[in-house]
Amino acid sequence: MIPFLHIGSFAIPTFGLMVACAMIAAYFVLRADLARRGIASKDSGEAEALISFPCVAGFVGAKLYHLLESPAEFFADPLHLLFSPYGFAWFGGLFAGFATFAFVAWRITRHNGAIGRPLSLLAIFDAGSPAAALGYGIGRIGCLLSGDGDYGIPTSLPWGMRFPNGLVPTVERVHPTPIYEFIAACAIAWWLWKLGAPDAAAAANIKPASQHTDTTASTRRPGEILAAYLVLTGVARFLVEFIRLNPRTFLGMSNAQTAAAFSVIAGGSLWMWVRRKP
Repeated sequence: MIPFLHIGSFAIPTFGLMVACAMIAAYFVLRADLARRGIASKDSGEAEALISFPCVAGFVGAKLYHLLESPAEFFADPLHLLFSPYGFAWFGGLFAGFATFAFVAWRITRHNGAIGRPLSLLAIFDAGSPAAALGYGIGRIGCLLSGDGDYGIPTSLPWGMRFPNGLVPTVERVHPTPIYEFIAACAIAWWLWKLGAPDAAAAANIKPASQHTDTTASTRRPGEILAAYLVLTGVARFLVEFIRLNPRTFLGMSNAQTAAAFSVIAGGSLWMWVRRKP
């Protein structure tokens, strides 16, 4: 594995590099989805705001959640652990990023409403779902390259991998769970993108983003794509946790597995609520 790329005297963490790639890929997917739905033109800057602010908040939330999982260890050496490039928790990043995305999206809907362009908050979440799935998958490749301990339990399967030079080294052949998650995330992103595609009749009548008042040319109801994202990503993470090394805390499940279960429940509930709306 390659935890760092050395360019002269500079050391670039491969995890951070892949997270940056994930942000860029998510930005282009989100920008394209906002444009095809008629929500925002590609040069509006709204995609930049919906990616940059939640990503920064996600980093902060992931770091804080990880530190507060072991408060005694944190308070023993707070400055070192706070500014360490290691130690991030998916659970904290998920909630901080989600909350910030919701706030930015809400501000966008308020702005659009003030200028006479009604916009559903759920429509923005729908547009962000394929981007979030793809970005997550690409970020997991950073975990693979750095060997940060996100791999799975020992295995004798031919594609098992060793991480002798990883940040959390192991010489045993283990499940390369970041690769599993990358494949699942790409498949989910592709499927969500297809689900949100505008139908031919609606797309033929859609107006430019600066003129239209409808939120999408898709026949899907606002919120359906978000619901599918919550269910599919929750199921994928729940299943992969069975072969991960994370400690079990609640009903025999890891923290991430518990969050994944809530994600599936929330997605299923949202789907039923959206489908029942007149």
